[in-house]
Amino acid sequence: MKYLLIILLVSGLSLNQLWAQNYPTGARSSGMGNASVMLSDVWSGYNNQAGLGNIETTQLGFHFENKFAIPEYSLQSFSGAFPVQSGTFGLNLSYFGYGQYNESKIGLGFGKKLAEHFSLGIQLDYLNTYISNMYGNHGAVTGEIGFIAEPIENLFIGGHLFNPTKAKIAEYNSERIPTLFRIGMGYNFRDKAFLAIETEKDIDYNPVFKAGLEFRLIEKLMLRAGISTNPVQNSFGITYSLGKFKVDIAFATHRELGMIPFVSVGYDFGKKE
Repeated sequence: MKYLLIILLVSGLSLNQLWAQNYPTGARSSGMGNASVMLSDVWSGYNNQAGLGNIETTQLGFHFENKFAIPEYSLQSFSGAFPVQSGTFGLNLSYFGYGQYNESKIGLGFGKKLAEHFSLGIQLDYLNTYISNMYGNHGAVTGEIGFIAEPIENLFIGGHLFNPTKAKIAEYNSERIPTLFRIGMGYNFRDKAFLAIETEKDIDYNPVFKAGLEFRLIEKLMLRAGISTNPVQNSFGITYSLGKFKVDIAFATHRELGMIPFVSVGYDFGKKE
C-alpha cells in the first residue's frame, strides 16, 4: 500500500480520481494521448461503445500496463467484440491494483449502425472497489452511452458519456464514481494518417485536452504520437500486424513519475491471412 500512497501524494489524486473505473484502454489509444472517442476497434468497449457498431468480425484483445514500474499500480484488461445480425456485442473485464487495494470492472455493451455514417452504443457496467481492513468491497452499477458520426467523408466525430446516473461507490461522504463526458473529432488522410483531437470533462475537475496522430509507415507497421494535458503527458507507440494478430506497444511520460509502458495483443477471427 505504501507505493500507492506515495503516488497519490505526488500526483495530488484522490482515490476517486485514481483510475476512475473508466480508464481509456488499449495501447493504440495510449500512443495517441488517449484521443480515442472517435476510434472503432476491439477496445471500443472501453473507449466508446458506438465503435462496436462498425466492427464486423469477432475480435479479442488483451491489454497490460504497469505504471511507473510499480506492480501494485498495474492494469490488466480483456475486451471482446461479437457481431450478430442486429449489431455487435462487447464484453470487457478489467482489474487494477493488487491484493490490498484494487478496482475491477465488468461491462456488457452493444453498438449498432443506425445509418451508413452514424453508430450508437450503450453499455451496462458493474464496478467494484476493494480496500483491505475496514473498507472492504463496495460495488455499483452504472452505464455508458456514445455515438460516432461521419458527416463528411473521412471526418469522424465521437461523443461518450460515462456514469450519467452519478452512481455512488460508498455511502461515506457520499463518495461517487466520476461522471465523464468526452467529445472529439478525427480526420483520415487517405488511410495513410489519422489525426485526432479530443476534450474530456469530469464534472468536478478541469477539462483534459488530447491530440494524437497515427501514421502508416508500411502495410503492417503503424507509428503513433500524442499529447494530453492536466497533467501534461507525451506518448508514442507502434503497431505491427501479423496475419490475424496485432501487437500494439506504447509509452507515455509523466513529468513527475516517469515512463508508463502499455502492451495490447489483438486477434481478429475474420481477418484473412
